[in-house]
Amino acid sequence: MSEQQRPAMIVTGGRIYTSDPAREWAEALAVTDGKIMAVGTTSEVLSLAQSDTEIVELDGELVLPGFSDGHAHLGLGGGQAAWELPIHPTDSMGAILEKVREWGAPLGPDEWIIGGIVGSTVMDDIVNAEDLASLDAAAGGRPVLLRDDSMHNRWVSSRALQLMGVREDTPDPDGGTYARDKEGALTGVLQELASAVAEAAADAAVEDPDARNRVSLKTALQTLNSFGITSVQDAATMEYSWKALAALESDGEVTAWIVGSMPARDFIEAGKVGEELFGIGDAHRSTHVRPDFVKFIIDGIPMTRTAAMLTPYICHHHDDQDFTGTPLWTQDDLIKALELCYERGYGGKLHATGDASVRLVLNAIEDVRRRHGFGPIFQIAHVEFIHPDDLPRFAELQVVADASPFIWYPSVIQDSIAKQIPAETVRSSWPTKDLLDTGALLAAGSDWPCALPSPDPWTGLQMLITRRSTDPKIPGTLNEAQRLSVAEAIAAFTRNPAAAMGLEEVTGMIREGLSADFMVVDQDLFEIDPSTIHRTHVLHTYFEGRQVYERPAT
Repeated sequence: MSEQQRPAMIVTGGRIYTSDPAREWAEALAVTDGKIMAVGTTSEVLSLAQSDTEIVELDGELVLPGFSDGHAHLGLGGGQAAWELPIHPTDSMGAILEKVREWGAPLGPDEWIIGGIVGSTVMDDIVNAEDLASLDAAAGGRPVLLRDDSMHNRWVSSRALQLMGVREDTPDPDGGTYARDKEGALTGVLQELASAVAEAAADAAVEDPDARNRVSLKTALQTLNSFGITSVQDAATMEYSWKALAALESDGEVTAWIVGSMPARDFIEAGKVGEELFGIGDAHRSTHVRPDFVKFIIDGIPMTRTAAMLTPYICHHHDDQDFTGTPLWTQDDLIKALELCYERGYGGKLHATGDASVRLVLNAIEDVRRRHGFGPIFQIAHVEFIHPDDLPRFAELQVVADASPFIWYPSVIQDSIAKQIPAETVRSSWPTKDLLDTGALLAAGSDWPCALPSPDPWTGLQMLITRRSTDPKIPGTLNEAQRLSVAEAIAAFTRNPAAAMGLEEVTGMIREGLSADFMVVDQDLFEIDPSTIHRTHVLHTYFEGRQVYERPAT
């Protein structure tokens, strides 16, 4: 046996689910040089042991591949966890104002109060200047920036608006709105790209942004590892993230495979985009951090009726009864942008929440695939609303369905959507089983910190299987016919998103030659009631064969 064949570690004594269709179950695995060296029976793998091999003897626990989160916002999520006022999406307006009051009490008069996430149901009710006055009073006149559960919108105080240079007569920015009440007074609500103006004002107040961002990104990685996540696609990677990740990589502190997605146009976070950002991303490529995708925002969100739909929104007041929303890209412009992916070797992550925008994306991809062949990976997020005619096109065009089951339950987003989207459309939403049955690659992602203030994959996994809330007090199911099996749901959190990120030959399964990324959990997902999956805890997480998380003793 050569030196390279000597296993540094052997894990045995548990049930190992590999997520590898060629061999789903094993009794033991061996690791060398950060990769899986062998997978097999206990006797087969233990026969490879040497005197210096570390033997990890489990007590029957389940071993799973490290999870892949196909859609997260690392800078926002890590920054929220490390620095910001925590707000739960189910918090009432009164509870939010009280939290703002308590958080701001020890702060100086000019210090920003930044936090999230405000539930869409609360954002729906912020409609007049009195609501802004309530926020001002709770904050003691301080600048406030609160993010909502879609991350597309913000609620800011009067002092923040002043620092942004926004007055009642200030025109809306391109692609965004400074919300006003019926009398024309500002409410403090910012929609879509108006949010970037607030983010830029808040960023300007940070004394040492590089140090802060490094802590934020490190916190994000530690949080992911605590849930067994060892690879992630950052859904919108701005310049500050590339710099922070490069600093962490140089110090050996990157503990997951990270695939970046660089916005092609102005984004809800302030900063460089397009060609300028592509150059920054390319300059920061490293072993674990890969600038491989471009991010395209094709429409907004259904809660604010900025998603592009095929059928009209529910009519409100004097609104146009035939209003369906308008996409942010023309098909010709999108085709040109997707051709850039072919030229530069990038994949494309395309945010398209409405069924009309999904069709627009599929039509554009069909055009470039027909003329240039099957090259780049294209993903559509969040595949909530898809016309039945368009379902088989995902597989035909090799388009990844990037799903965020965390948005269904226990998030309040669905309650807000139900106020805007016709009931029959909502009832047929998130067609995950149909996508799988037509041959599409279904990749799950948390969209952290959207929807929920945690990237906890066990909640999302349970949603895919049960289509019910984890809270038994919340009745009903969402499109119950779309339920997945446990194995199908695990694939959506392991090998599928890894393949969707271009990491199919790197991670996503416990298979010989892949990175030794795996976790040990405290309950067997295949043996328990699926309604209890959300109670799963990770005991240990391994990345490239080294332990990067251990659950604290209780």
